[in-house]
Amino acid sequence: MNFHTSSYTSMAKLLHWLTAVLWLGSWFIGIAATHWREELNAHHELTFIHKAIASTILLLTALRVFWVITHPAPPLPSSMRPLAKRLAHLGHMAIYLIALIALPVSGWYWSSVADKPIMIAGLFQLPPLVAPAEHLYGLAKAIHTYTSWLCGMLISGHVILALKHHYVDRDGVLKRMLPGRS
Repeated sequence: MNFHTSSYTSMAKLLHWLTAVLWLGSWFIGIAATHWREELNAHHELTFIHKAIASTILLLTALRVFWVITHPAPPLPSSMRPLAKRLAHLGHMAIYLIALIALPVSGWYWSSVADKPIMIAGLFQLPPLVAPAEHLYGLAKAIHTYTSWLCGMLISGHVILALKHHYVDRDGVLKRMLPGRS
C-alpha cells in the first residue's frame, strides 16, 4: 500500500472532524461558562449547551471506537521511527481515554453529585452516575477542571504534531485525514 495514497475512510474523517468541532466548542463553552459565569452564564444556558455537546461526544466516541475496530487506520509512514509510531499510538489512546471518555464522564459525575441533569444533545436525560452528594461537589469539580486542562494540552499537542507532519516532515499524515482526499 502506498502511504501517500492511503487515507482514512470517509466515515472516519466525518467522525474525527465532527468530534473535533464539538469537543473544541464544548471545551471553550465550558471555560466561558465557569470563568465568566456572571457575565455569560448567569442562567446556566452555556452550561446546558456544554453538557448537551459533551454528552453527544460520548455517543460519537462509542461510534468511533466501533469504526476504528472494524476499519483500522492506515499505516503510519515508514519514515517514522518505531518509537515515534508507538508514541503516536499512545497519544491517540490518551485522547480517546482522557479527552473523549474521562472528561465527559467526569462532568457527568460532577453533575450527578450536584443533582443537575444532563441532556444528550438536548433531547433526553442521562441517568445520574451517583446519588447527589454535596460533600463531593468540590472534588468532582476539581477532577473535571484539572482533566479539562490536561485535555487542552493533549489536544494542543495533537494539533501541533499534525501540523509538524504536514509542514516539517511533509509525510502526508495530515492530508489523509482531510475531507475530500482519498
